Amino acid sequence: MRILLTNDDGIHAEGLDVLEDIARHFSDDIWVIAPEVEQSGKSRAVTLTEPVRVRQMDEKKFAVRGTPTDCVMIAVLELMKDNLPDLVLSGVNRGQNIAEDTTYSGTVAGAMCGMQHGVRSIALSQSRGFQFPGSLPWDTARHWGKKVLGPLLETSWPDDVIMNVNFPDRAIDEVTGVEVTRQGFRDENIIRAEQREDLRGDTYFWIGYRGKLSDPPQGTDLKAIYEGRVSVSPLHVDLTHEDTLQSFKSDLAGVWEK
Repeated sequence: MRILLTNDDGIHAEGLDVLEDIARHFSDDIWVIAPEVEQSGKSRAVTLTEPVRVRQMDEKKFAVRGTPTDCVMIAVLELMKDNLPDLVLSGVNRGQNIAEDTTYSGTVAGAMCGMQHGVRSIALSQSRGFQFPGSLPWDTARHWGKKVLGPLLETSWPDDVIMNVNFPDRAIDEVTGVEVTRQGFRDENIIRAEQREDLRGDTYFWIGYRGKLSDPPQGTDLKAIYEGRVSVSPLHVDLTHEDTLQSFKSDLAGVWEK
């Protein structure tokens, strides 16, 4: 099995080394094509207004001056076009990608791009900030990544779906299990912008997250991570809200007719 690895934390990220360790449990044919510099929060951005430069670091390792989506596109359209990957693994991200965060996530976007090009794809993220302030239990991702991926790779799912895997920030033996979940939504906005002033008197902002927990229902990715379980969520690109679509078809029928 040929596996393509990418991420949004950059080619030198510790989580990418963890991901390679996980991947080598399943295959020796590993390609790494990841951003030259960190691309967190870039979502599905594609670089269209400037050249995307690629630097080869090893036989099967490339650093791309672009986004995670750029990396996967260049991989399947050029660098690996003669022998495409069987699987795309994106991560392991430094921090959780759950709830509404998934729409910002470059990690999830890398997997989405793989799916878009017909390759089974999985995003993996290591949660942080709940039990291990200032550090991440990478051994948890390494251990549970191998345990979770095995059954997933033996399971089929629709071609337009990716798997979003999040590991709780707990020690290996404190993880309470694995749960198939749906994407949650926080009951409070945790994004904040902090205004500061530089040494020349000009204003700038840092955008980041507050650590406040929400109160999610059972069955969500949020609840699973809060309670120490690995979360496995099937996601797809289609953002259509079906209930509203059907009600609008009925309620607005004929409204825009001439």
